[in-house]
Amino acid sequence: MLRLHDHRTGQAMDVPPNALHVHVHAGRERALVTADLLRRVAERTRRRAVLSRAENVRPGTGFAELNLPDMPVVAPEDVPGHAVWVGSEDVPGRRCLIVPQEDRPWAGPAGSAGSAGSAGSAGSAGSAGSAGSAGSAGSAGSAGSAGSAGSAGSAGSAGDDPLRVRLAILRERYRDPAAPDGGRVAEAGLDLARWRAAVADWARHPGRPMDRAYAAEGQAALTDDLDSPAALAVLDRLAEDPGVAPGAKVETVIHLDLILGLDLVADIGRG
Repeated sequence: MLRLHDHRTGQAMDVPPNALHVHVHAGRERALVTADLLRRVAERTRRRAVLSRAENVRPGTGFAELNLPDMPVVAPEDVPGHAVWVGSEDVPGRRCLIVPQEDRPWAGPAGSAGSAGSAGSAGSAGSAGSAGSAGSAGSAGSAGSAGSAGSAGSAGSAGDDPLRVRLAILRERYRDPAAPDGGRVAEAGLDLARWRAAVADWARHPGRPMDRAYAAEGQAALTDDLDSPAALAVLDRLAEDPGVAPGAKVETVIHLDLILGLDLVADIGRG
């Protein structure tokens, strides 16, 4: 059952099992990524989901750079009454997901991330304390650990990957305050490169069915108020688990990444 936080009552509320319209009425990249995550979770739970946005809502880069579908502009009076409104402001009489407003875009032109001094600045992607920090996908023992498929040198052009912004956003709960942070975006770029290298390495092994326990745990986190940090933590533990065959890891990652939208299979078959 899909459950979403009701900011008015402070309780998690069940979402009825019917078609879902998600409308982004205010905000920036976080609101758009949150709306897309909700769409993907709804579709995984066998609902038809439709996205729309207000005319003034758009990402700092193109929609494709955040792995977002095109979202048609819909006037407020034309949004269906059953819609979930996603944004930084409450809309009286409507079901809303409140996503705190960023004070600046996460992504700037030409693939940079944030404004001056953020992840787009020279040399930030390789700065100290980035992908190896505690709890990230590149932490000790995870997909990016020393000696794994994603060891040092595999990151390549991680700082140019626009999906690093999506991952940085998903590492925080959508309703928690978060400002664009160059260090987190740079770390996410390295994490993506290392994850993809690990998945590509696992894909060279014989195929196996996905691990249903990890898949169910990750999906349960996402249906529980879009808890993307918990779902990413499931992937970290999956990577570290020697009891899961590499082929099963690949299938489990694919299953969860269809919701997360991080293109973690991008390096399969390369090199």
